[in-house]
Amino acid sequence: MKIRRELWFGFIIMGLIVAGTLVMLVSAPTITNGHLGLMMLALVVVAIMLGFPTAFTLMGMGMVFTWLAYEEDTTKTLDLMVQSAFKVMSNDVLISIPLFVFMGYLVERANLIEKLFKSLHLALARVPGSLAVATLFTCAVFATATGIVGAVVTLMGLLAFPQMLKGGYDVRLSAGAITAGGCLGILIPPSVLLIVYGATAGVSVVQLYAGAFFPGIMLAGLYIVYVIILAKLKPEMAPPLSAEARFVPLPPMTQRISDAVSNRALPALLTALKGSRNAGVPADYILKQLGITLLPAIVFVLVAGLSYRSATEPLDPVAAMQSGGLAEPAGSLREGRGASGGVQEPPGSSGGLQEPPSAGGLQEPPAASGGLKEPPAAGGVQEPAGASGGLKEPPGSGVQEPPGAAGGVKEPPSATTGSNANAAPQAAPERRSASRGFWIGLGVGAIALFGLYAMLSFQRLEVFKMLLASFFPLVILILAVLGSIVFGLATPTEAAAVGAFGGFILAAAYRQLNLTMVKESVFLTAKTSAMVCWLFVGSAIFSAAFALLGGQELVERWVMSMNLSKTQFLLLSQAIIFVLGWPLEWTEIIVIFMPIFIPLLDNFGVDPLFFGLLVALNLQTAFLSPPVAMAAFYLKGVSPPHVTLNQIFAGMLPFMGIQVLAIFLLYMFPAIGLWLPQVLYK
Repeated sequence: MKIRRELWFGFIIMGLIVAGTLVMLVSAPTITNGHLGLMMLALVVVAIMLGFPTAFTLMGMGMVFTWLAYEEDTTKTLDLMVQSAFKVMSNDVLISIPLFVFMGYLVERANLIEKLFKSLHLALARVPGSLAVATLFTCAVFATATGIVGAVVTLMGLLAFPQMLKGGYDVRLSAGAITAGGCLGILIPPSVLLIVYGATAGVSVVQLYAGAFFPGIMLAGLYIVYVIILAKLKPEMAPPLSAEARFVPLPPMTQRISDAVSNRALPALLTALKGSRNAGVPADYILKQLGITLLPAIVFVLVAGLSYRSATEPLDPVAAMQSGGLAEPAGSLREGRGASGGVQEPPGSSGGLQEPPSAGGLQEPPAASGGLKEPPAAGGVQEPAGASGGLKEPPGSGVQEPPGAAGGVKEPPSATTGSNANAAPQAAPERRSASRGFWIGLGVGAIALFGLYAMLSFQRLEVFKMLLASFFPLVILILAVLGSIVFGLATPTEAAAVGAFGGFILAAAYRQLNLTMVKESVFLTAKTSAMVCWLFVGSAIFSAAFALLGGQELVERWVMSMNLSKTQFLLLSQAIIFVLGWPLEWTEIIVIFMPIFIPLLDNFGVDPLFFGLLVALNLQTAFLSPPVAMAAFYLKGVSPPHVTLNQIFAGMLPFMGIQVLAIFLLYMFPAIGLWLPQVLYK
């Protein structure tokens, strides 16, 4: 029987793992528990490659080697198993996994992807390689709404692949666009991979989502740019759409207006609304079409108004003072903002009022600063209770500390009027003038809006209506879920619940919600969630056994003995993860190998958040790497018979090179992934 190439590759990898393990054991002076831990790791990888269930293989190996580490003490072994499983089950972050998966299956079964792809390829008809660009765009949007790689690749293979082949597209380019676009769900939030990595590495899932946002957009943008350049240089690989494929039929009433007045949507609708040339079209229909036509202008006015309000909002006094806008006199005491009207303690004081450098008393600040007036000569300043070093209280002091003031000093009666007089202008500060950048942006937006309406024909209006019905509902759902997470309005679990409810609403709105669909979605959600959660339980037991045997310590000593720099460590770790991505799924790599890499990050000064973004990009690359690229097998299962697996592999290679470029750009410019989390959370 002839063995396929991918099986030969798997056997070679397993042989190398077994040979390396034997060499390590033979060359070691003494066999320690750490060597047993490494042998356990090698056996787990080989067993998974042979087809054994990952979760139960991890649990079984972990229990056997824990029993050996505890010197055949069964009670301690079972106790460790129960504690590890309970620790996983009490992790609140994992609740979001079934909710996000359920949202994805609901959206998938609402048949939104067909409407989305059709509207996008008509909207991008004049772009070179429009079908491939629309495929990538659809995959990016749908991956954001589902995060299920296999589902996106399979659906786009059924929907877009035949259309691209019918349009004369090269098989390799078509296959590469579908597989690469379908794998975007690994990186783009709400990615299940990021949830699993966050729970494994102890990194905030919220910050991971914020960090993965721009790298995901960058990668999708690089794909689209590559397709456009290739279609421009080699039109035979991606021929433009024919006039028949770009034809958009008009509704009968819209066709009447177009024939009687003009094909330009906005002027024709305004003219028809007057009643003289409406061609017998009812006014309510014209108003409805006019309302849809004016939607971009309404959105532009709303965004411009909110932006102007934000650009001219007065600066907060404290922020202005920190930025140097309000100069505070040296040695003066800032007036407190509390209701008590006391004086805040200067920064750095240990309690009470610190004595100024001058020899006598409190230095009177300039009158313009709004500080304290000099109290009458008969009264002094009483030292607050507990002050470690301030002014000694003269006999017969007069001013007492107000109740609840944190070391403040009550203003004497003579200062009240002046303080209120100075506070009056601060109650209604003047608005700032809008910056030049705001006016430039407003002008560019106005020109773009004018150009839109100048080119808006009734055919383009129909495409816009198709986008409104397919694209924008998904965008609203995505923004509601991801926006609430990124801006701190909800936890990932709460946002996932909102997303699942939104999936119900979308399915009902598109009249796809029925009992059969819900049952299928619930069954697939339970199946996927059980797989992930059992993987976590198996990983917890395996990691506990590995640490108990000292395998982690042995790996750390080996890595540190190599005297690697930060760059060399990142290259080595990413190369190992890339190779592991050929025979193993990303879930297995995260739950088995991340607990080994994460403790090493502190030694090299690597941010776990940044490392997680590199790992997500890397595993996406491994998902497209022959000979064990799962995306290729998903597509092959639904492709026409004449499409070979080698053609799919050849089409994926350029996109894999783009992913390597994206990893390089992220490493060279870490702000691509770290800027948004730093702005929002630090």
